[in-house]
Amino acid sequence: MDIIFLHGVRAKTLIGWYDWERVAPQVVELDLEIGLPSTQACVSDNLTDTIDYDKVVQHLRQAMAEQHFLLLEALAEHIAHLIMQDFSAPWTRVSVTKLGILHEVGRVGVTIERGQRS
Repeated sequence: MDIIFLHGVRAKTLIGWYDWERVAPQVVELDLEIGLPSTQACVSDNLTDTIDYDKVVQHLRQAMAEQHFLLLEALAEHIAHLIMQDFSAPWTRVSVTKLGILHEVGRVGVTIERGQRS
C-alpha cells in the first residue's frame, strides 16, 4: 500500500473535557498517514489519480472549526472517518496532539488507526 503523510498540521478547534478548555478554540497538531486507494498516480504522474493533500488539510480545518469535541479520541475518530469517507482512503492513521495543555507537559495526544492496510 502506498501512503501519503502530513505531519505537523495545525488547526483550531474547540475541544476539552473541562469547562476552562472550551472557553476559546485551541490549536491542535495532526499527524496523518493516509493509504492511497491505488498506485495509479505512480504511473500517470497526475494529481487526479491520488489524494490531494491540500484538499485534505482544507477539508479537515473547516470541519474542525465547525464541530466541537470533548475528547481527543472522538476528534481523531471524526478525522479518520472524514478521510476514509470523503477521500476514499482504505486506511488511515491519525494522531491528534494538544500542545502545552498540562503544566510541565509539552504534548498530550492520541493515535488511532482505521481501515484495512493491505
